[in-house]
Amino acid sequence: MTNTFTMKTWQEEIVSGPEDGPRFAHAHATFDYTGVIEGSSVCDFLLYYGGEGFQGQGAPGLERIEGAVGGRKGSFVIRHEVAYEGHSVTGTFTVVPGSATGELAGMTGTGTTGGSSTTMNYTFDYSLPESS
Repeated sequence: MTNTFTMKTWQEEIVSGPEDGPRFAHAHATFDYTGVIEGSSVCDFLLYYGGEGFQGQGAPGLERIEGAVGGRKGSFVIRHEVAYEGHSVTGTFTVVPGSATGELAGMTGTGTTGGSSTTMNYTFDYSLPESS
C-alpha cells in the first residue's frame, strides 16, 4: 500500500522581511491522506526564506488530522520539521503526546514525508493501545 497525502489548499503570507530578502512567512494548508492514515487535515507552517546565497529553508508546523489510522477513528496532532530546497520537500513528524482522540486516544508515532509535487509520500510508524 502506498501512503500519500495531497495538498488541497495553500495560503501563504509574509510575516516579516522583504519579498527579495531574508524573511519568514505563515502558511495555512489543508491536505487529504490515503494509506495507513485515511482522512483530512488542517496545517499551519512558519516558513523561513534565506537571502541571496542561501539554498534551503526550514518550516516547523502543526497539523490536526481527522480520520482513521489502521481502521480506528479519531483525530490527532502532529508536529512537523520540514526542509525545502528547490522543488523538493523532506521532513519528519511526531504525534503530539496527548493529542489523539476517539479510538486513537493514547496513540504515539513518528513519520517521514518527501516529494516534489502536490501529492507526496509519507511513512508512519505508530503504536495504539489495545482496544477494549
